[in-house]
Amino acid sequence: MPKQAKSKKQKELTLEDALWNCRVALRGVGSIEKNRDAVISLVFLKFAGDKFETRRRELPSILKEQYGLDDCPPEMLEDPAFYNAANVYYLPEEARWSYLVKNAGANDIALKIDNAMAEAERINSALRGALPLGLFATLGAEIRSIKALIDAINQISETRFHEEDLIGRVYEYFLQIFAAGSSKEDGEFYTPACIVQLIAELIEPYEGVVYDPCCGSGGMFVQSHKFVERHHGNSSKISVVGQESNPDTWRLCKMNLAIRGISCNLGDESASTFTNDKHKDLKADYVMANPPFNLKGWRDENELTKDPRWRGYAVPPVANANYAWILHILSKLDVTHGVAGFLLANGALNADGVEQEICHRLIENDKVEAIIVLPRDMFYTTDISVTLWILNMNKAGGTKGGRKSRDRRREILFCDLRTWDQNVETYTYDKGKGKRKKKTVLTPEQIAKVKDIYDSWLTGEGYEDVPELCKSVSVDGPNGIAAHGYTLTPSKYIEFIDHDLEIDYPKEMTRIQSEMRELLAEEKKSQAELEAAFEGIGYGID
Repeated sequence: MPKQAKSKKQKELTLEDALWNCRVALRGVGSIEKNRDAVISLVFLKFAGDKFETRRRELPSILKEQYGLDDCPPEMLEDPAFYNAANVYYLPEEARWSYLVKNAGANDIALKIDNAMAEAERINSALRGALPLGLFATLGAEIRSIKALIDAINQISETRFHEEDLIGRVYEYFLQIFAAGSSKEDGEFYTPACIVQLIAELIEPYEGVVYDPCCGSGGMFVQSHKFVERHHGNSSKISVVGQESNPDTWRLCKMNLAIRGISCNLGDESASTFTNDKHKDLKADYVMANPPFNLKGWRDENELTKDPRWRGYAVPPVANANYAWILHILSKLDVTHGVAGFLLANGALNADGVEQEICHRLIENDKVEAIIVLPRDMFYTTDISVTLWILNMNKAGGTKGGRKSRDRRREILFCDLRTWDQNVETYTYDKGKGKRKKKTVLTPEQIAKVKDIYDSWLTGEGYEDVPELCKSVSVDGPNGIAAHGYTLTPSKYIEFIDHDLEIDYPKEMTRIQSEMRELLAEEKKSQAELEAAFEGIGYGID
């Protein structure tokens, strides 16, 4: 009996096993991008179908309570309005997950899946452009592979896996794992969740418009909603506005937000934020972004030279878009209280030429609030350390969210977290080939510590400069930012401790000499014992 129990326990399916099986089903079929879209879009239909079926079962009792109907007319069960009212997508029969499961082994299952995607989009305007149409017909997967994928996805359910946010858990797994296996360009669609959480905790998007000019798969928007939920706010007070240039990633974002019930305005199509801004008149309360690092050739040489986004500043160079992103983000902030948190490569801190002119003007205009250098190796596509910038349109102080902040004009907070690299997680993105990646991850405690430093600096209550961690620096004065040529490199200001000076050299030399004497004595003793042993059997040692 105990042996049978053990065998049963070994066969118990974990969530990670189920997710891995989804990927194995399409092994060797298509490109990473096509397989990613195939898996994620089917997962979308699964969760959308589960929500639909749950709502459908509840409708008779709801309609009886609201309208006094003892028998629910069949046509009412097919009325999209009753589903949309509960933030559930209505799905016609051929677009329902149960229909795909029933037909998983059919010869035309690829066409049935493509039709399900098309019908889901046709009925629900919020899904227009979100699902990859015609994908399975061109995927090149055999019927048994598609059936295996459907069977694997069908194992993922809230009744089996009691996760608080199963939808989010599953979506984040696939976005993360496909990013780990992608090239630099392909991996830009996913920003590690801990970094996004840090940005949300610092800029505190409780309510208002949250904008991301390069939104990828929508991680910034998801974390802004999670921030509100963690702090028991009302996420319906947040409006999500974004833009993404890659059409596949734009669809991923729409799916990611749609399955979580987050309404959004991502423009009518994917497009470059610089050359085809879909939100020209937008003034956002918050901006959260992770622009492509050191983007080259973002405009033609004579293009956008008189763009109003650069008004008051030099025109950003064609060779690198870092400062173009900064000025674009600045132009989108509400002029009275807008706050932005975004990531840039560390090279932007050591600006020269035109970029140095822009940086100088940003500092003198009091737009830069904090510069936080993150640990190395946090991203899937690069092992470099990057910087989190905080811009604020109003550093004069005031009250926000019931908290008073002091006047911080002519001051900037610098933090250097590069030594926070002890917490490392390993991601296996291909079990079959043993491909693994190690990534540095910020812990909840570390995020809370950065927030405490930032909050105490904002309020002036309990803040202290900490060597090798943080320092508040004035723009003016003999040791100020202006005196350092307006560089924003934290190491220019944060105190460095020479730990070699902490060593008690006489004490260390005594310890080393004592250990050497003990080692030599042990060696002499061993040598003597060895010689005696050989002499006892008539051999000498030269």
